[in-house]
Amino acid sequence: LVLELNQVIIPTYGTVPDQQNLHTPEWADLGDKPDSLFFSDGQRRIDFVLVYEDESKKTTHKRIDRKKQKRKRQVYESNLINNGLQLEATRSVLDEKLIFVKVHAPWEVLCTYAEVMHIKLPLQPSDLKTRDSAFNWFSRFFRVDENIIKPEQDFFTAPFQKEHLSNFYIQDKDTFFNPATRSRIVHFILSRVEYATKNNVKKFGINKLLDTGIYKAAFPLHDSSFRHPSADPDCPSERYLLYREWAHPKNIFKLQPLDFIRKYYGEKIGIYFAWLGFYTNMLIVAAIVGVGCFLYGCLTKDNCTWSQEVCDPNIGGNIIMCPQCDKVCTYWNLTITCESSKKLCIFDSFGTLVFAVFMGIWVTLFLEFWKRRQAELEYEWDTVEYLEQEEQVRPEYEAQCTHVVMNEITQQEEYVPYTACGKCIRMTFCTSAVFFWILLIIASVIGIIVYRLSVFLVFSSTLSQHISGTEAIRKYLTPQTATSVTASLISFIIIMVLNVIYEKVAILITDFELPRTQTDYENSLTTKMFLFQFVNYYSSCFYIAFFKGKFVGHPGNPVYWLGKYRNEECDPGGCLLELTTQLAIIVGGKAIWNNIQEVLLPWVKNLIGRYCAAARSEKVVPRWEQDYHLQPIGKLGLFYEYLEMVIQFGFVTLFVASFPLAPLLALINNMLEIRLDAWKLTTQFRRMVPQKAQDIGAWQPIMQGIAILAVVTNAMIIAFTSDMIPRLVYYWSFSVPPYGNHSSYTMKGYINSTLSVFNVSDFKNASKPFSPWFGKQTTCRQVYRDLRYPPGHPHQYEHNIYYWHVIAAKLAFIIVMEHVIYFVKFIISYLIPDVSQKTKSKIKREKYLTQKLLHENDLKVVKKAMGKIADKIIKGVDNTLRPKAE
Repeated sequence: LVLELNQVIIPTYGTVPDQQNLHTPEWADLGDKPDSLFFSDGQRRIDFVLVYEDESKKTTHKRIDRKKQKRKRQVYESNLINNGLQLEATRSVLDEKLIFVKVHAPWEVLCTYAEVMHIKLPLQPSDLKTRDSAFNWFSRFFRVDENIIKPEQDFFTAPFQKEHLSNFYIQDKDTFFNPATRSRIVHFILSRVEYATKNNVKKFGINKLLDTGIYKAAFPLHDSSFRHPSADPDCPSERYLLYREWAHPKNIFKLQPLDFIRKYYGEKIGIYFAWLGFYTNMLIVAAIVGVGCFLYGCLTKDNCTWSQEVCDPNIGGNIIMCPQCDKVCTYWNLTITCESSKKLCIFDSFGTLVFAVFMGIWVTLFLEFWKRRQAELEYEWDTVEYLEQEEQVRPEYEAQCTHVVMNEITQQEEYVPYTACGKCIRMTFCTSAVFFWILLIIASVIGIIVYRLSVFLVFSSTLSQHISGTEAIRKYLTPQTATSVTASLISFIIIMVLNVIYEKVAILITDFELPRTQTDYENSLTTKMFLFQFVNYYSSCFYIAFFKGKFVGHPGNPVYWLGKYRNEECDPGGCLLELTTQLAIIVGGKAIWNNIQEVLLPWVKNLIGRYCAAARSEKVVPRWEQDYHLQPIGKLGLFYEYLEMVIQFGFVTLFVASFPLAPLLALINNMLEIRLDAWKLTTQFRRMVPQKAQDIGAWQPIMQGIAILAVVTNAMIIAFTSDMIPRLVYYWSFSVPPYGNHSSYTMKGYINSTLSVFNVSDFKNASKPFSPWFGKQTTCRQVYRDLRYPPGHPHQYEHNIYYWHVIAAKLAFIIVMEHVIYFVKFIISYLIPDVSQKTKSKIKREKYLTQKLLHENDLKVVKKAMGKIADKIIKGVDNTLRPKAE
């Protein structure tokens, strides 16, 4: 690759040419076709647009700086012309300071760089027959009308080679390279052309020119307005068709035209929407089962014996609970938690266990079937061997290649940007920086915990005083609820603030790491960002699920956090409802925030821009200027779209045992997300540079890791966060003799037997409540199910036999559930191959026919050449022998 690039690009490097040797773009006025995608001659297609501000009219920089910027720009444009590109400049209609440089790649340039980039192009129409799926009759009701968006013709393809030009399927040179491929080739050139040399270091690439403000924008053109077709009859108006048949809200239940999306935006955008659509379709099954489990909980909540006991004035009404904090908290009645116990019965039911097991299997099916679907797209979109053949070295990596090493495979010298020691130092630094930021998040989580502990004291002492007259509010606004909601909101704000900061840090770290290819760069950045986001989003949920209320001691001997704050306790029913609240706030808040950030802000910016432009001029605005006033897509491209969905995938799988409606909410969100992302791309943003992508990159192993972790987290939520295991142990062991008094298995008496008794006279002075004790009772009950011996027992306040039965049952449940689900996952993974036999056969068939075609054509050329030579030899022999014969 380096040799190929040297042959094509390096000759234009070297010393900057003199002013008089610089090539300049052609100048042209706006013609009478503002929707045209061609130069003023109507023949040469616009493949890219560069925008800069006329240096002579700038007022924000010093004169010497303006001259330097102008010089760099002129050298850059001259080198573009030296590379064979054709440029045409036009002044803006709305702002005289702006100048648009339109870039066209001629046929020779396209052929040269297509060979350098190993781009696959059509050889001949495919003769492989496609079988209609059994579900085709059903899916046709949801597909886009083929009369509107016609299916793409299938071709056998091969990496382009100029010497085999005659072998390729060229009906029209103007359409052989489609607009997406043309833009990709031009961007490849723009990213590698030099504009200055300083201290023997070459400065090159459009990205650096954009960062320094020499150019204001660089983008390929949309082919039409999204509101109406192009006035040019030769323009296919693909953007308009995409908006009408894909991005418009009316298409929310339609299947996506993935081949058309890929054709217009490239494989990278196409694979994202293919994955998102597949994930959304798979969520339908999970949502149906989740709703079924939720309805089961709703129907059986009235038969929830332990909740009835909590709400019963003769049972729960006679149970006085111990204060939940030192001194300022008061004694309280168990019936206060009546409403929350009823809600808890919906989520903490047998249906939740069934759903958790189902989701462990569902996530495996989703990942395995996606691999098969991805393999099909790799074949259909010609990316099977993309990473090995087509992917280019990043220009930033090339610029740093100063060290010579010996290639182990070719045994030839090659240039790399750093030595083995230098690479080790870079990796150490980057890893340390990532761990530092993760520790910073953990510190913020600890801060939130300290907030919860300190504010709970305030709410406990003030809420009861201020809302004592409003019984309806008091039932719901308990100190625990107020603390949980406010802490969740603060946690959400901290998450969003840290996200903004860490994004910039992660990019700096990855730039310093200097990955070789764009795929390596994106995978490295993805891993760093997801590690951060994982801790950022999920840490508070892990705290509530597995740590809150688990290490609190007992009223006579409480455990303190940092030696000062008494550890939080869960409600008598456990922390499951609080975990559900936390999930709802984070997921809901994140969805609202993302939509504001991704959709509303670009729409408002574009609206303001259009209003200002309309106020300045009533002139007809050309296509390139309309596109300039759209929003840029951003350096990270689709990263945040993937991140948003994978974080949601984590919430749907990791904590689904606490909230079976999560898949339904995710399904509704994703149906809207597909159309919002499509609307955003087609209407609010400039057209992205089409890029190749073989798969979804690092997100695949990340989801596989989440799937493995989800089995553990859901098993632990059911075992340690929910109250299911203690209830089952009571029902089967402690409700009947020898431990219980009932003659048959029952849940009656569960509340009374699981809330440990504490003698109020055993309070220490540091934690003894200020409020006086009421009634004749001398004991109170512990809030959490700590299962201890009562006062007066030889082992008072120590864990009783029930506690050890429950611990053993919890551990046994976790081991059994994990092993069963992991075994089923292994069987499913083994039975479902990553690539279907049908796709394997197609790939082999295409390789065979491609090789045969190229080989036969080469043989024909050789035979033809040899035939001419043989004829000349025979003719020469005849001429030599004829005189002798005479």
